[in-house]
Amino acid sequence: MTRPVTVGVDGFPESRAAADWAAREALLRESSLRVVHADEWPRIPAMPPVDRAEHQGWADTVLEEASGELRRRYPELAVSARRVTGRAAAVLAVEAADSQLLVLGSRGRGAVEGFLVGSVGTATVGLTDTPVVLVRPPGASAPETPSTRAPVVGRDVVVGVDVHENADAVLAFAFDEAARRGCGVRAVHGWPLPFAFSYAPRLDPGVRQEVADGIAAALGERLRPWRGLYPSVKVEERVLVGAPAEQVLYEAAGAELVVVGRRIRRAPVGGHLGHVAHAVLHHATAPVAVIAHD
Repeated sequence: MTRPVTVGVDGFPESRAAADWAAREALLRESSLRVVHADEWPRIPAMPPVDRAEHQGWADTVLEEASGELRRRYPELAVSARRVTGRAAAVLAVEAADSQLLVLGSRGRGAVEGFLVGSVGTATVGLTDTPVVLVRPPGASAPETPSTRAPVVGRDVVVGVDVHENADAVLAFAFDEAARRGCGVRAVHGWPLPFAFSYAPRLDPGVRQEVADGIAAALGERLRPWRGLYPSVKVEERVLVGAPAEQVLYEAAGAELVVVGRRIRRAPVGGHLGHVAHAVLHHATAPVAVIAHD
């Protein structure tokens, strides 16, 4: 049986946008959609006090409205719904375990919340090895950029690639999504110019170009197997000088989807979210997929 796409809902516009995106993704994957609401009872008593039965009734209403709307909009899609009691991040991570994909809403621009007030989205990303996509509602404003370089606007899948790490899981997801959508892949690698390079060009004008050529060759080698597996997917390689997160954000303007990786690190305090994934989650306006990898 095909594993479902799972989406977390909470009644806010961000989760409604996520639910709609998840439904369309489930259709692309020819799978079912599981709609989940985490019924998280406050650890600190609310003021004024909240009745437990009323709280559960509200949660059921949120779930029924979300799943009912999806069934009406996508009658060909099999939609199931469940309310699960527990901490939201933990509930979502458990639900993600047998899913192809977990989709959450993102309030973006300074916070990745989108399920309950707090950092639930960020915490959930760190708790599961399943790909997680965070979706912002339509009309979300673009981040301010300190550079005068115009962002490249297109509907490609933009993927951030670190040529110094094993990026196979990240690239596999990006190419698979592009193939489903009939669009291209724009592979981006940003590299900061070391301080010493401010003097090196005076000694050897070709040193910067030599380094850039070496990085471009490494990126091309990373992409070579995936070009062969997905010959119909157009690929554009972008090697850019600058902070990796900033370069991915510039290239992601108007993207169909942005794909970034996070290294799996088992730690007592939870998973690790790298600075590139963290920055892109906070500031990208397109949906962002975070892919865990070794």
